[in-house]
Amino acid sequence: MSITVRLAVASLAVLLAACSSTPPPPPPKVVYRPVITAPPQFSSPVADDVLLRAIGLVGTPYRWGGNTPDSGFDCSGLIGYVYRDAAGISLPRSTREMITLRGPDIDRSQLQTGDLVFFATGGGSNVSHAGIYVGEGRFVHAPATGGTVKLDSLDKPYWQKAWLNAKRVIQPSSLARSN
Repeated sequence: MSITVRLAVASLAVLLAACSSTPPPPPPKVVYRPVITAPPQFSSPVADDVLLRAIGLVGTPYRWGGNTPDSGFDCSGLIGYVYRDAAGISLPRSTREMITLRGPDIDRSQLQTGDLVFFATGGGSNVSHAGIYVGEGRFVHAPATGGTVKLDSLDKPYWQKAWLNAKRVIQPSSLARSN
């Protein structure tokens, strides 16, 4: 037998042996698990300023009718001061006027830093308290006589039961403009 024939027979034998062998194991099964993300948040220097100013006032004494760090704050006085000082935005003085501001009502699941949150602490549907949402389910507010401005959680049963509404005061500015 010639070398060429021997090589052809050997190649055929190897090829047939490969075809008759067991197939390789299947690749491991990959399970797709979608990544669940929070709703998109816009980043705004104004909202960041409101956040920092509000948190910086935690510990300031409560005073009914108060609207400065020196005199103390009630809930609407705190909100008005923070927005005026950090964002240059003048808001109405009372929570009843604030809740009727023109601007979008915001679902709790869509809250963003700087949104105003409103509560009916006496039950019913009449607003009686408000705060500034600062992210991660928390808000800053001036709760009661004898207390201080504090950081609180919207997840507490008290605030869940009293929840009324939220308003967006700071709007994202248009990033793309046509000329």
